[in-house]
Amino acid sequence: MCGRLNQTSDLSWRDYIATIRIESRFNVAPTEELYLLREQRIELARWWLTPGWAKEVSNKYNMFNARAEKLGQSPAFRGPFQNQRGIVPMSSFIEWRKSGDSKQPWSIACESGTLYAAALWDVWNGGETPLLSCTIVTTEAPAAFQPWHNRMPVLLAENEIERWMDNSAPLAADDPIFRPELKYTWLVAPLDKAVGNARNKAPELMQPIGEVVVLE
Repeated sequence: MCGRLNQTSDLSWRDYIATIRIESRFNVAPTEELYLLREQRIELARWWLTPGWAKEVSNKYNMFNARAEKLGQSPAFRGPFQNQRGIVPMSSFIEWRKSGDSKQPWSIACESGTLYAAALWDVWNGGETPLLSCTIVTTEAPAAFQPWHNRMPVLLAENEIERWMDNSAPLAADDPIFRPELKYTWLVAPLDKAVGNARNKAPELMQPIGEVVVLE
């Protein structure tokens, strides 16, 4: 699962950093705009996939995440999975873990500073201007992350990025890219509960308020 994320201007965007002016975006929620890497460029995209064949832009179905197990089956995801794959670089994403009678938000980051989340995109041309939108692919969480959530974004290792972005070569639904494992060290830290309100975009809310847990 991935329902909130952060993208900071100091992300390692590989060779694409000069293609667009990137501004930090905090506590990004589904239906809001985020930075998407596709076809050798970075663009803003709506985080909630609208298939190109859709009659209208709708939030009726959950389209901000795409389960890896269903990429070859879903009409909305099947085509983009074959030739419209992209990446959503993140400085961190946020999950909520039950704590007593409430839920505690946690930031999930990595030591290298950038998480490369596998994404799918599409363009809808039913309005006055084309709408670029995307979804983040998720997979089963490994045992180490299960206390926080049973799902997680498909986070690409450095040696997987080019293969995921090569839309000339289709991938199988059971590709090792989707394996439920930590591909690098994760830093998991509790956050102020104010991040639960997506309108709260203050950078300081992304600072840990307690001990950082290291997952390896």
